[in-house]
Amino acid sequence: MKPLHRHVVNTSRKVLCTAALAASLTTAAVVTNTPVAGAGEAEPTPDSPQAAERGDARLDLPGQLADPVVPPAAGGGTAAEGAAGIPATALDAYKRAEVAVAAALPKCKLPWQLVAGIGRVESVHASGYGLKDDGTTERPIRGPRLDGNGFAKILDTDKGEFDGDTEFDRAFGPLQFIPSTWATWKADGNGDGKRDANNIYDAALGAGLYLCSGGRDLSNPADLDQAILSYNSSREYVNSVLGYMHQYQQDGTAGVPNPPVGTYPTPPTPHIPTPSPKPSTKPAPTPTPKPTPKPDPKPTPDPTKPTPTPDPSKPTPAPATLAKLERLGDTALTAEAGSTFADGVRFKAVLSDGKPAAGQAVVVAVEQDTTGGTGFVFGDEPSVVVRTDAQGIATAPRLKAGPKAGTFTLRATAYDAKSQFTVAVDGKVTEKPAEKPVVLTRTDGSQPVRVAAGTPVKGLEFLAARGDAPQGGVQLTAELVTGTPGAWVPVDPETAKGPFFKGAAEGQKLFTVQPAKTRADGTTVLPDLLTTDAPAGTYHLRLTTADGAQLVLEVKVV
Repeated sequence: MKPLHRHVVNTSRKVLCTAALAASLTTAAVVTNTPVAGAGEAEPTPDSPQAAERGDARLDLPGQLADPVVPPAAGGGTAAEGAAGIPATALDAYKRAEVAVAAALPKCKLPWQLVAGIGRVESVHASGYGLKDDGTTERPIRGPRLDGNGFAKILDTDKGEFDGDTEFDRAFGPLQFIPSTWATWKADGNGDGKRDANNIYDAALGAGLYLCSGGRDLSNPADLDQAILSYNSSREYVNSVLGYMHQYQQDGTAGVPNPPVGTYPTPPTPHIPTPSPKPSTKPAPTPTPKPTPKPDPKPTPDPTKPTPTPDPSKPTPAPATLAKLERLGDTALTAEAGSTFADGVRFKAVLSDGKPAAGQAVVVAVEQDTTGGTGFVFGDEPSVVVRTDAQGIATAPRLKAGPKAGTFTLRATAYDAKSQFTVAVDGKVTEKPAEKPVVLTRTDGSQPVRVAAGTPVKGLEFLAARGDAPQGGVQLTAELVTGTPGAWVPVDPETAKGPFFKGAAEGQKLFTVQPAKTRADGTTVLPDLLTTDAPAGTYHLRLTTADGAQLVLEVKVV
């Protein structure tokens, strides 16, 4: 199939103010011949090379890498959470990717927070690699060698051009592209004429195009799920990316300065003692008499109360981190199809010092299994972000059961800078009991109706009910019929001679009418049934409802 080409709209690299991003974008086509939906892999799937098991991009870094740190001047000093912890250049790259992809593939609805979630899981937004303002990094970002030893086996496809390995492939760059994938989906996200996945602008745009391939609509939960699986075929990976995406969507868009190469926090500068001065060979000068000091009004410290000094044997305790997420209560998560579950499931987040984790973001998501049983948080939304209260408790909104019976999993996940905690709760949707049919009866219970010729039948009243429950608002149809049980047909108005209902026009005879709908007590009364000129005999009046309830009443004219 001939590759499709599309100009992708982007902006000048000089514009860094994200608040004015939409207004500052130009229509200059800085990327041409960019593969979009239908080119290359067409629609990447969980078995695409990009989705192969490829390890953690941070395995080749010394020590453990943490999130960027908000500077103390900005009220920080601790690991940043949410979008406020994304380096400014990475945040700019993600937002530009969203706008560029929206111009090229408007039906995809790519959110920048999705690209940011992948960037967070893959490389912590290139933090610790020396992210520069132009999107490049001081230190290359390369994943483990894909030689089949603990990971997928992918022989070299780029002669080491992208990943520096001429024998096997490695994932590389802030978004961790497999070389063969980048060869198909490479893009220029900053308008410098290059397509380099080691540059976070190019990598973010390439990732956006890859996720949108195959005509996906990422506002559709199923398409979103498949898109992330095609990037890394791991349910844990999908949950992590979605968790960060939801957290960024909730926490705003402020960035932090690009961090330097290394781990966080930066180790303190060692103390270097000042050298002592060398002795002088010159004779000491005659001391000048010092003036008598004036009395100091400040009180003299009491020598009996020694000044306390820090105890070096007692190190400053590390800040408490998230240590546990657990479900509160054990009530079965069960409801009938189409109904609302009784209560919202509650979860508790606990810190490493045993105290409740107040204000902790918890992502609650519904995962459907193959039986078709579903539970939705809000309408058709499969997930929601809730915050814990002062006691560390997060209460998920009440679930609405789907239309079919089956099982599902409700999964709650909490994240901090270094780890995540997940609790899975099994849920069940049961079949809705079959509704009892509507039954029609005559309220006075008598059968049949006997009337002298020429005398009207007044006040025929009927009841519609399901079991013992009266049904209000039911529309009945009353009509004169002829035939035999099981084969009744309406009488012919042109030839019928028998009981009839009075029409609106003078002398008009009606053989079919619809009385008022049943009242709240399930009853309705028919108009008068007239027997003027009706020959003596047995006639039949049939009453029916829209859902098939039926009652045939004998009317004997004597």
